[in-house]
Amino acid sequence: MFKLQRLITIVLTTLLASIPSKAIGSNLRTLLYPLVFRRIGKHVFIQDGIEFISPENIELGNHVRLHRGTYINANGNKNNQIYLADGVQFEQGVNITALNNTKILIDESTFLGPYVCIAGPGNIKIGKNCLIAANCGIFANNHIFSDLTVDIAAQDVTREGITIEDGCWLGHGVTILDGVTIGRGSVIGAGSVVTKNIPPYSVAVGVPAKVIKSRKGEKTLNITQEQIVT
Repeated sequence: MFKLQRLITIVLTTLLASIPSKAIGSNLRTLLYPLVFRRIGKHVFIQDGIEFISPENIELGNHVRLHRGTYINANGNKNNQIYLADGVQFEQGVNITALNNTKILIDESTFLGPYVCIAGPGNIKIGKNCLIAANCGIFANNHIFSDLTVDIAAQDVTREGITIEDGCWLGHGVTILDGVTIGRGSVIGAGSVVTKNIPPYSVAVGVPAKVIKSRKGEKTLNITQEQIVT
């Protein structure tokens, strides 16, 4: 039974993914994909050229919009779960990979720009109404490299998880590392690398990212340009 279901999944996702017409292709995908997905809501738009791996672990809410080149991989563990809530929108080339026993949740009306990359195996939660610009990377894992006698690729990884709370804006090329929580309503400047928690309603920039001010009107921190980029 499992092999038959797997075969149906492969046939449907492979054949339907290549139909380009919005009127025909998108409608066929939203009509037939519910046969193999965990759930697909109403008025979902799935453009051609999108690849889904293990769609039985993928759930799409209402009015989700996925554009060409999106890659969503929920393979690797039967407990994996990728959930895109109502109104989530992906521009072209977004890449999401759950890896091992991972839950990735993107909440309502959040926007991901072109070529955003999100990867477990740590759990990742992105809140409502977030704006994530092109080429951002959100990586909920960290390689262990303490043993000099073993290649890094053969050593284990840590997985603490990442949380981005409601209403955040990540500028172009931001990288979020494992174990980080970005507080509600925060802004992360383009090119920043976030290695530590960011308080709510903060503006943070740099490598590593440092909070330079609060959106609540509190005093700006005295951080020089040299401190931001080093």
